[in-house]
Amino acid sequence: MQGDDTATPAPEGPAGASFAASLAHAVTAGGLPAVTALNAILGLLAATLAIAALSLGRDLIVPLVLAVLLAFVLAPIVVLLRRARLPHVAAVVLAVLLAAAGILGLGMVMVRQGGSLVSDLPAYQQNMRQKVEALRIGELLAEADLAMRDLRGMMGDGLAERAAAPGQAAEAPAVNSAVPQGGGATPLDIIRSVAGPVLAPLATAGIVVLFAIIVLIYREDLRDRLIRLVGSRDLHRTTVALNDAAKRLSRLFLAQVAVNATLGLAMSLALWWVGLPSPALWGILAGLMRFVPFLGTFIALAPPLLLAVAVDPGWSMAIWVLALFLLAEPLMAQIVEPGIYGHSTGLSPFAVIVAATFWTFLWGPIGLLLATPLTVCLVVLGRHVPKLGFLDVMLGDRPPLSPPEGFYQRALQRDSEWLKRQARVQMKRDRSLAGYHDAIALRALVLADQDWSREVLEEDQLDDIRTEVQALLSGFTPKAPAGPTRVVCAAGRGALDDLAARMAAQSAQAEGIGAVALADPGEAEDAMAAGIRLCCISVLEEGNSTDGIRYLVRRWQRQLPEARVVVGLWHADAASPLLLELRQDATGETIVTSVGEMVALCRALAQQG
Repeated sequence: MQGDDTATPAPEGPAGASFAASLAHAVTAGGLPAVTALNAILGLLAATLAIAALSLGRDLIVPLVLAVLLAFVLAPIVVLLRRARLPHVAAVVLAVLLAAAGILGLGMVMVRQGGSLVSDLPAYQQNMRQKVEALRIGELLAEADLAMRDLRGMMGDGLAERAAAPGQAAEAPAVNSAVPQGGGATPLDIIRSVAGPVLAPLATAGIVVLFAIIVLIYREDLRDRLIRLVGSRDLHRTTVALNDAAKRLSRLFLAQVAVNATLGLAMSLALWWVGLPSPALWGILAGLMRFVPFLGTFIALAPPLLLAVAVDPGWSMAIWVLALFLLAEPLMAQIVEPGIYGHSTGLSPFAVIVAATFWTFLWGPIGLLLATPLTVCLVVLGRHVPKLGFLDVMLGDRPPLSPPEGFYQRALQRDSEWLKRQARVQMKRDRSLAGYHDAIALRALVLADQDWSREVLEEDQLDDIRTEVQALLSGFTPKAPAGPTRVVCAAGRGALDDLAARMAAQSAQAEGIGAVALADPGEAEDAMAAGIRLCCISVLEEGNSTDGIRYLVRRWQRQLPEARVVVGLWHADAASPLLLELRQDATGETIVTSVGEMVALCRALAQQG
């Protein structure tokens, strides 16, 4: 519109730049920086396209993924064959052929066992009918059955009325155009209907075997090309990361295959002893479902349990089957697996469930079996590639927060029980209150002090932290010192320095050193001041200044002329400006950055008399 000064000028440049600019303006209006918002949107679009590609290209991608996972499993076997002086190509082909023969043998066993089971199913119907009748509980179930019959009758009457309604002509049954009229099915149609379901799996198996052979033969070349693509600027780190990831995944997958195969064999023998029909089928199913943590055991339990109920006139077989599966899972998860390849696959329980749901949605039942191996690959990738570190955070089983960060976050939430539990676990591990304060509590105070100095921590939140930390410290009862008070832990001028001083004093007391925490030089009594040998001014970096610390040093030196005054600048970085300025100070006072250093200094002074 002419004469309108507020009209938006026409966009210049390419259409993509105009779209990006408008998108950036839209998200910036919501409070996000333009670059950050654009990166987030582009990442979301890339993830959406990747998921669409995985779904649409399932028929091509699944065989390739199976081949790569098979290559990871067979890599240690190929290495062993190479050590036996077998040529590289021959070792690869032999390992793949052995694996293919094993998989084919399992498939044939499952087909034969399943065929014999299907032929015997009609004989088990009477037992199942009798048990269903026996499980009916009084009139409640009888009324439910009657209601279901009435519902079926009403649905049947409605369908009959709809068919007899006037004005509706009966439709002729649809004729399948694929079936030749008048002449029946041709031999080509019969061959196509029979060969189609058989040739498709065979073709997929052939692709998997061929691609696995290629990956194993050209493994070194493929690794070098990957290094060239993702890490040519840092060859050492990229090579170490890829080698470590390949070794970890190969050992993990091979160990999983061995453990699950052993479980399948044991379950087959146990079910055969119980008398369950087709025991090998259910043992193989139990071994395969072990690749699906948490849910796999229950999936593998349902079919044999229902079969046991149908086969046995009583309930003893069903109880034995249930007991076997419920005993096998804890035994494998808590005893066998930790001794072979660690306590877990490196995945959090939430990640396992989400991964199983995601891959099953994309690829069906085969996705359920591949969910754990694929997610393990993503976690290993996230641990070695900094830009993909979010994968390790979201899917891995390592704690998302460090212990000091967890302490700080729980103190903000006023979670006293969690803080006490963390302290008990840490002190049981370190057997030292000083170690707990040094490694966790003091570092958490540093984090809180930094947020307070940056004015991102509200005053009421600071009060909550003070309350929780004071309550936690009150619960500690260090052993009584062997002698009189020799050490004063003096608080600086920061908002949390008094808590840091109290932690330092408790740490010294836990080591058998007489210590007390004071906030002001005026609190030091004359009788006590005469025996003080060390004064540690406890300060946190963000809440203090060089001049303020020097002033406190002079005051305590006047109050305790016979004591050695040191500065406890807790957990300051080596490049800390405050630490560098204090070290350049002409007074030359000792500076410690951890409680352990302070305790060692106290012991050294005690040995000097």
